[in-house]
Amino acid sequence: QVQLVESGGGLVQPGGSLRLSCTVSGSIVNIAVMGWHRQAPGKQRDLVARMHSVGSTDYAGSVKGRFTISRDNAKNTVYMQMNSLKPEDTAVYYCSIRAGVFLRDYWGQGTQVTVSS
Repeated sequence: QVQLVESGGGLVQPGGSLRLSCTVSGSIVNIAVMGWHRQAPGKQRDLVARMHSVGSTDYAGSVKGRFTISRDNAKNTVYMQMNSLKPEDTAVYYCSIRAGVFLRDYWGQGTQVTVSS
């Protein structure tokens, strides 16, 4: 059974930083993509950042230059460093991977990030 466990969320003031981590456990092969989505109350879940196995990255326009995604393939872990946080970054952040022979999507349980003074 594949599990994604996120950590690192919390409450931070505007302009502050947080680092999210997500570790994948279980029997899984070929993790092609690791990434983060977020969902604010009343809104759809949107891609924030993702990193492909070859190292290429994609970012939402609203976080470019502020967020940095990285992954440690040996540890099956993906990180996201979030700097210069804004109140509009407040959301539940979900880790996801696309993996396996059939490139199925797997999701974590989510971690709350609140940016407020």
